[in-house]
Amino acid sequence: MKRMTVIAIVLSFCVTVLPFGAAAADTLVPGGKVVGLNLGDDSMVIAGFDSILGAAAQKAGLQIGDKIVNINGRAVHCTEDISNALDANKENAEVRYIRYGKMKSTKVQPIQTEDGPRLGIYLKQGISGVGTVTWYNPANGTFGALGHGVNGGNGQPVPVSKGTIYRATILSIIKGRAGEPGQLVGSLRDKTPIGIIEKNVQQGIFGTINAHWQGKALPVADNDEIRTGGAVIRSNVSGEEVREYSVEILKIYPSSKDGGRNMLIKVTDPALLEATGGIVQGMSGSPIIQNGKLVGAVTHVLVNDPTRGYGIFIENMLDAAA
Repeated sequence: MKRMTVIAIVLSFCVTVLPFGAAAADTLVPGGKVVGLNLGDDSMVIAGFDSILGAAAQKAGLQIGDKIVNINGRAVHCTEDISNALDANKENAEVRYIRYGKMKSTKVQPIQTEDGPRLGIYLKQGISGVGTVTWYNPANGTFGALGHGVNGGNGQPVPVSKGTIYRATILSIIKGRAGEPGQLVGSLRDKTPIGIIEKNVQQGIFGTINAHWQGKALPVADNDEIRTGGAVIRSNVSGEEVREYSVEILKIYPSSKDGGRNMLIKVTDPALLEATGGIVQGMSGSPIIQNGKLVGAVTHVLVNDPTRGYGIFIENMLDAAA
């Protein structure tokens, strides 16, 4: 579940910023609730094509998800940049874009309209989706989620110019199978932000939340306290209900291991296996609890075995949040 379940939404940005400082916490409220996420940046990503005006762009090879970076030698960061670049050269437009981390180029014949030349593509700015909150610190209103960063086309965490979180609910599940990772399909409950994202790094996303998170605070485990054996994860795979599900920590890797792969875990809970097939996209960030302590978060699923996946140490998330 390295990727988030993408949902095309445009959201406002207006929240209260609270003091940040999660790493000093000895106890945290474990999460498990899915929230809507919106990370704003200056990227322009193709979200769709006009049924008539977009035919030439599709014929030229452009696809949904391509990140447009340059038109006719001009860098583009907004729709106005694209219009200006097309106005400057109304013939074939050379479009440079990123797909799966690789730079590509194609030529598109713009369609002349009353409003000027158009490519017939619908664009969205930033990245939207759903993910799971790992912890909430009631002492200062901070939170951590995902256990891994939200990456752009270059494989690196997207720089956050503005980011917000929203209440969300799970609508349905695409069950995971060997070779086909599943996913949680979510939707926002409303368009009013409940928090702000301040950091998007390899160990997760971090910020502040202006709504109290219900739950009992648990001690935070040091890395050397974590053992192989039984544990539970808290996840939200139906509506807004958060439940605990049994898992087994199979292996523990060095704390310096990169990419949120500090623990190998296996889902053993019959109810979760029946509902999801194991670990699915959207469950990133589900807190892992062992012996009454918060020890980490789910981060990845093994594509060929969705019952297994990786987790990050909670201490590593807190260090990154500081």
